[in-house]
Amino acid sequence: MSTSQRHRTEPTRYAERVSGSNPAELHRLLDESRIGHVGFVTEDGQPVVLPIAIARDGADVLIHGSTGSGWLRLIGQGIPVALAVTALDALVVARSAFESSMRYRSAVLFGSCRPVTEEADKVRALDTLTNALIPGRVAEVRRPHAKELAATLVLRLTVQDYSIKISQNWPGDPPEDVAGPDWAGVLPAQTRYLAAWPAPDLQDGIELPPSVRALLDPPAG
Repeated sequence: MSTSQRHRTEPTRYAERVSGSNPAELHRLLDESRIGHVGFVTEDGQPVVLPIAIARDGADVLIHGSTGSGWLRLIGQGIPVALAVTALDALVVARSAFESSMRYRSAVLFGSCRPVTEEADKVRALDTLTNALIPGRVAEVRRPHAKELAATLVLRLTVQDYSIKISQNWPGDPPEDVAGPDWAGVLPAQTRYLAAWPAPDLQDGIELPPSVRALLDPPAG
């Protein structure tokens, strides 16, 4: 890793929250994340950040989209990219707005992408992406057609280095505020799926598949 590469993963503030040498925490964050933001510089020098669905595959990250996507084709050429992912775990409610903050996990990954071209590898990558979004869904749906595969561009991001920051703080109020009348604490956050809305053209008598039932909170009967 070059000096410039080390610099981009070294924190300037809150160094105690950085766990850059803990791949298990990075993998956990990637496995729990559904959306990542890909940053890169276009051919005319413009910086761009775009959101996209992600899935971890070993040490790599998979992304996909239409073969008609110009920006996917561009980063598929192997230009440098950065991928940012964030999980909001809780709100930290302090006794002042200044001390209020969040519990979070965030990571920035640096690397480059290459297309997945072999059909069997592409199918496996798409299965990984599908099951990352809806666990178990691949077993419930038909296999992709050749035309669908040809219209889909799958990229594998090889991570060269990364930085992950984890905040698990309690309110850090000064003594004079602690002695005051205001409440302070932590509000845990959770992402939930609350309902399954049937498609307008869904045929009568088709029940919720197990993969969808498992995502609902409370679980569907």
